Amino acid sequence: MPEMSLISRYNARVPRYTSYPTAPNFVSGFPGETYADWLDALQEDQPISLYVHVPFCDRLCLYCGCTTTVVRQEAPLLRYADLLIAELELIAFQIGRRARVSAVHWGGGTPTQLPASALIRIMGSIRRLFEVDSDAEIAIEIDPTSLAVDRLSALASMGITRASLGVQDLNPEVQAAIGRRQSYDQTARCADELRRLGIGSLNLDLIYGLPLQTEESVADTARRALGLRADRVAVFGYAHVPWMKRHQKLIQDSQLPGPRERFRQRRVISQVLEQDGYHPVGLDHFARPSDQLARSEQAGTLHRSFQGYTTDTAQVLLGIGASSIGTLPQGYVQNAPDVPGYAAAITQGRLATVRGIELSPDDMLRRAVIEQVMCHLAVDLDALAAAHCLPAEALHDSARALAPFEEDGLVRRRGTIIEVTEQGRPFVRNVAAVFDAYLAAPGAGLRHSAGV
Repeated sequence: MPEMSLISRYNARVPRYTSYPTAPNFVSGFPGETYADWLDALQEDQPISLYVHVPFCDRLCLYCGCTTTVVRQEAPLLRYADLLIAELELIAFQIGRRARVSAVHWGGGTPTQLPASALIRIMGSIRRLFEVDSDAEIAIEIDPTSLAVDRLSALASMGITRASLGVQDLNPEVQAAIGRRQSYDQTARCADELRRLGIGSLNLDLIYGLPLQTEESVADTARRALGLRADRVAVFGYAHVPWMKRHQKLIQDSQLPGPRERFRQRRVISQVLEQDGYHPVGLDHFARPSDQLARSEQAGTLHRSFQGYTTDTAQVLLGIGASSIGTLPQGYVQNAPDVPGYAAAITQGRLATVRGIELSPDDMLRRAVIEQVMCHLAVDLDALAAAHCLPAEALHDSARALAPFEEDGLVRRRGTIIEVTEQGRPFVRNVAAVFDAYLAAPGAGLRHSAGV
């Protein structure tokens, strides 16, 4: 089928599937007591991961879809650090022991917006309250334009093992259109400093579909980014959702590339990276063959979480901070999204849970199917159903919707196994969406970004 016809057919709004059910399907008013019970029920030998959310930046990038606000004064940042430590103490108390931690991820916002002393103090509290593995991955997201010298030394003290640098685009006109000035030299100096500190793994974030981007401009950004020698590169499509993120209304719709241009921008970035030896991983990641992400994908142990593709195999992810989401065997929980609401709960000595969902057996099965599709581009429906002690008929009923994907060469069937072809990789979210039982609800698609 011609390229434009494929794009027209599969450009529906579908989730990115960093969870299933996805966050819009969480229930409001979810009781913190239920979260407490789930924490209390964690098995003693069960490793956990921690996600620490810092919802602050020193500027607001117009493309941003994160939960963050601009804060430049130190006092509110220090107060927030105290809240994070208090929440960690609440959770550790509820678990009732120093649970083993296999990974820590700092995200935002801009985590390094916190003062150096606060970063060190929070990480020290994590090590005091939990048993952090000696080989735990401790990752942090960084804006290269605002990384102060004292934050660099703090990263070394914290034991950071991987840093993710936001690059997005290196074209000055595009940067002006999205309110994010950032030179290549700034980014290169940041990468060099991180390596000098002994941080062994670096990854970059690139975005296509931004205002004023062209195939030529994104290819140029990708080629220049190769000079940063990243171990991993994440290539995201810009999600234009101004009805959810009001600041995106400042981006002119007339400057945004259409679906066909977005598709070609993604393709040309992929070509640049793969020609330089990067291995494609899932929907939107690329890794050097020696990187653990590529090795996990090839070994079949790759997972997907709210941080995207991950090598972390822990089944429990505890979210710390305003808006953070946690994953437990029984379901998902989310903290109050606003800092005042989060602060009110924590200062009163209670968990800040306001939304969540308890998983049904069908949810757990479909979550496993969607994760297999998103991570490995293949799934054996009968094998997964048997592993969950459930019949496979409902999955096969859903899979009937894949008939046009097969006709278009995006999917192939081998008995009970469904495989996404290389041509179908850009449409893997659409394939996964076939198994999403929640998308049939009225208006469900409006809460997600375009599939292409």
